Amino acid sequence: MPVELPNQYACFIPSCPLAASRSTGSLSFFFPKAARSLRRLCAIFNTFSLIIAMFASLALFWQQAATHSIQQYLWTRVPISDFHLKIGFLIDPLTLVMSILVTTVGISVTVYSDSYTCHDQGYVRFYAYLSLFTASMLGLVFSPNLIQIYVFWELVGMCSYLLIGFWFARSSAANACQKAFVTNRIGDFGLLLGISGVYWITGSFEIFELCDRFFELNSSGAINPIFANTIAPLLFSGPVAKSAQFPLHVWLPDAMEGPTPISALIHAATMVAAGIFFIARIFSFISILPPTMYTISWVGGVTTLPGATLALAQKDLKRGLAYSTMSQLGYMVPASGIGASRSALFHLITHAYSKALSFLGSGSVIHSMEKVVGYSPTRSQNIFFMGGLRKHMPITGTTFLPGTLSLCGIPPLSCFWSKDQIITESWLRSPYLGLATSTTAGLTAFYTSRIYLLTFEGNFRANQTNSTGFNNFIPTEKSLTLWGGAQSESLSREANSDAISTTDTERNGVTETGSLVISRPSEGDLIHEGKNQTHFEQTLLYPKESNSCMVLPLIVLAVPTVLAGLAGVGVDPSQKGISLDFLLDWLISIPSFSEVNKRIEILTETLTSSIPSLSLSVIGLLVSFKVYGQNNKIVDTEFFEKLINRDLLSTFVSSIRDWSINRGYIDYYYKAYFTRSIVSLSKLVLRFDQWIIDGFINGTGVSSLLGGESMRRGLNGRISQYLFILIIGVVLPMSVVDFPIPPLP
Repeated sequence: MPVELPNQYACFIPSCPLAASRSTGSLSFFFPKAARSLRRLCAIFNTFSLIIAMFASLALFWQQAATHSIQQYLWTRVPISDFHLKIGFLIDPLTLVMSILVTTVGISVTVYSDSYTCHDQGYVRFYAYLSLFTASMLGLVFSPNLIQIYVFWELVGMCSYLLIGFWFARSSAANACQKAFVTNRIGDFGLLLGISGVYWITGSFEIFELCDRFFELNSSGAINPIFANTIAPLLFSGPVAKSAQFPLHVWLPDAMEGPTPISALIHAATMVAAGIFFIARIFSFISILPPTMYTISWVGGVTTLPGATLALAQKDLKRGLAYSTMSQLGYMVPASGIGASRSALFHLITHAYSKALSFLGSGSVIHSMEKVVGYSPTRSQNIFFMGGLRKHMPITGTTFLPGTLSLCGIPPLSCFWSKDQIITESWLRSPYLGLATSTTAGLTAFYTSRIYLLTFEGNFRANQTNSTGFNNFIPTEKSLTLWGGAQSESLSREANSDAISTTDTERNGVTETGSLVISRPSEGDLIHEGKNQTHFEQTLLYPKESNSCMVLPLIVLAVPTVLAGLAGVGVDPSQKGISLDFLLDWLISIPSFSEVNKRIEILTETLTSSIPSLSLSVIGLLVSFKVYGQNNKIVDTEFFEKLINRDLLSTFVSSIRDWSINRGYIDYYYKAYFTRSIVSLSKLVLRFDQWIIDGFINGTGVSSLLGGESMRRGLNGRISQYLFILIIGVVLPMSVVDFPIPPLP
């Protein structure tokens, strides 16, 4: 029986990690030497604080399951005449489910980070930022009003800035955190304007109160519909930036410059989840505004398909997963826009565990690859230097597979159930959205399985590239096709003519392995090379499985990745209503023995209805396996040549490759038209300030100085000079002015 916990103690859920962050940060700032000696204790303290928050969330969740009540605890902070700003916390099913999600993923990340950052000088600082990040997100989900939400919203953005730029000495990380900060400021400014407009209309910041007032005013016709449909998209601009929706998605791929545990936390439970949570929180407000709902649905629809296409040719492991997050968030946003917020929140939960597992698995791979290829992200995160890692890292490879299949939408893994509901709802509301979401499902299965196959299957390629030297053999954008295949001419120049074969056969000891055409020495070559070559073969390095602190979170996260979606089987997503109790019902609806037959019938019906969308995912998975999964080849060009003309295939492949590698050219156009325009305008303002504003002020000062100096020189107290000036002042006008002479009488 779960422990009884009064609802008033819910305030300790965000307070625990906040206290841990404050204590760790103060110790690191005031006593740096003591912090370094107590670093492991700091990590344990931060992890323990999250464990307390998780158990409190679970206890309140089970009590909520029994009562289905919604409670608020408020304290007045700013009593000014008729205005009363209250702070407090809100307890409802959505809050508690998000709290469980944040704490469980947060615990996995904190345990994982102990090994990932153990050699980093900023180890203690990292844990202080990490706990503050988690506390900010928990404060956001418990906030009962828009002002409190906005405060924690900005704290989440500040923590993301600190953590993305954690390795601030690296210029790419410094630029990435600035890009994320500036891009989110655009959305946050719109959110602030929207909050002000909501208060203008309803006179309240309390979420439930303002929703009721807005509904009453809208029903009576007291609200200008144009003004209302201007305020609501301004509120939505905040989630557009936070959840990386088009066109404010450009910060998300660059955010991969931060440590991998932070990437997992951002993509699963904090930064991007904040936007979807906010849409769900104010859903009853925006649901009665059809133009706003239409806008939201198409912003998400436009984000879904480009996010999938941008991931097709990515060679960076983390960046490919980042574009996957962008695409999956695009599923959640249009689902909210068409009124299927239940399915959107369900997919938020299932995707969070799957993506956290994928990112932490990628971090385990990168951490091991750094010991083989070096600490440069262009090498350690390059999937074309990987391959065959399942043999050397069996636990990481085995746990990464269910995360991959879940994102692909393969049953019975968790993302299948939520994604299928969204696709079904999209087809019912709009055939165009249905086509976009269905096409994205096939593309997602292709590029997600591509990442797995290139990373974990086949043979390990980094040692083979070492035989010709990394500096001569790093794949360049010009030498890579869409699927990673290398052009033989470019590689011949790069590798000093060592790579000479572009077929899938071995000739003269030369083998094509993956996207890299590698020269592998034969036995005769080894004898001819002598001791130097034999020594090289004996000193080949291979990645090794990560330690228990990194492997244990992967095993734990694999459980909800496999089972979490089953809790949603049998729930009708078309049910109307604005109550969020469905989420609670989903998570406690695991069937009992007496309902097994009923659940099996529902399961069969669900699988039957999902055949169209599932078939697209299976096709994408099979195509990816055909291209990358046979004989350790990275690209099987013959497979495509059978389907399409070679010239047309080359043109199509080249265009898609350029589109993906250049990020859809969106950053280029932003730089060409937006950034340069702002820089030109700033220079114009600078010149105006220097020459007009400063010129007037400086000119006034200089004229006063010259006038005073001239007066000081002239007024020296000598009577003779005064008389001389007086005579000149009288005579000079008489000599210049022609006075008329009166006639004689």
